[in-house]
Amino acid sequence: MNKDYKAESYDSNFIAQNMMGPNSMIVIEELLENVSIKNGMRVLDLGCGTGLSSIFLAREFGVQVFAVDLWVSATDNYKRLQQMDVDDLVIPIHADAHELPFSENYFDAVISIDAYHYFGNNDEYYSEKLRPLLKKDALVALAFPGMKYEVHKDIPDEMKKYWDNEALEMWHSIDWWKGKLENKVKDFEIKEMKCFDKAWSDWLSTENPYAIEDKEMIAVDNGRYMNIISITGKTI
Repeated sequence: MNKDYKAESYDSNFIAQNMMGPNSMIVIEELLENVSIKNGMRVLDLGCGTGLSSIFLAREFGVQVFAVDLWVSATDNYKRLQQMDVDDLVIPIHADAHELPFSENYFDAVISIDAYHYFGNNDEYYSEKLRPLLKKDALVALAFPGMKYEVHKDIPDEMKKYWDNEALEMWHSIDWWKGKLENKVKDFEIKEMKCFDKAWSDWLSTENPYAIEDKEMIAVDNGRYMNIISITGKTI
């Protein structure tokens, strides 16, 4: 039986026009199913892209969101926030994830959709750049593309044309990611997300040229190698 998503009640044209990859509204909805998000929390949406995840957070949970992205300007995101009537709850910020302009112990939660693997796939980022900005017991909720197992030393021949070296440096397995965060976050939970097919299908149905390029890759993969990984927990 297909799951009903709150995200499907949003303007489908708006979502399609602003996706930058697998539908981030679908991903964030599953990511937050079993965690506590309370009205009034101060949330860092790290790598928010065009702000779809921030819009979902504001509309569904009533939280104050700091929507940070490097690739998308704050002005462009502000226009989208106004269009979706959440500009009173979401503050758009153009910033590098390595140079975040916030006070220490500032956020009640950090949420990151389809972005953390770009800057957090190392031993230093969480402890040195992100953790200082979070309060004690702050929610950590991350979702990003990954692999069912480490393929790097034996890349399947049929996938070599789709996976460049830069991508493979960021796409890893659940076991690999455990080593990066399991001992740094309490109540740590990591798993393969169920929304892979739906989130990817929504993206591939758009007319975005990157989505058109991705269609063949997903068809050839055919559920064998790629996944979406979620990590949740709280700061120590």
